Amino acid sequence: MASRGTLALRAVSRSRLAPRPHSLRWLATAAAETSSASAPPPPVVPSDPKLGKLVDDISGLTLLQAADLVTLLKTRLNIQEIAMPSAAPAAVAAAPAADAEAVEEKPKEKTIFNVRLESFDAASKPKIIKEVKALVPNLTLIEAKKFVESLPKVLKESLPKEDAEKIKAAFEAHGGVVILD
Repeated sequence: MASRGTLALRAVSRSRLAPRPHSLRWLATAAAETSSASAPPPPVVPSDPKLGKLVDDISGLTLLQAADLVTLLKTRLNIQEIAMPSAAPAAVAAAPAADAEAVEEKPKEKTIFNVRLESFDAASKPKIIKEVKALVPNLTLIEAKKFVESLPKVLKESLPKEDAEKIKAAFEAHGGVVILD
């Protein structure tokens, strides 16, 4: 008797869950319901709860607070601003000025330099590592060592001539070979 009851329950549950193969109308209405219902996608759940808390905290900020957060992150992570390309009308206006400069063709003296460490004396490697660590404040001692071992590399970019000359003199005093680009 118990087996007949379970069989009946199974049959009823199957008929509710599985679509009837002979009923095309059921398939058409099911497809229409899924296409017409524009439910928002389910939220993405991060695998790390720390990231989820960060997203919740950031999404609760006002625009001013978000702008301050961006500024603080750029400062803390030493991210520099990237100049956006100018619009087309500004480029057209600059074209006549460029033609006037081309006529004069006086070579301009370079004022901004990149300081590149090319090589160093093997005996002065610890001094060079310490100098690199002092020059780049975000580097740890291990990162400075890896930096020095993977030469040639740019130490500093876009420096005035005086500062670049000072850095070059300091590295050359310790046995390093520095090139100003």
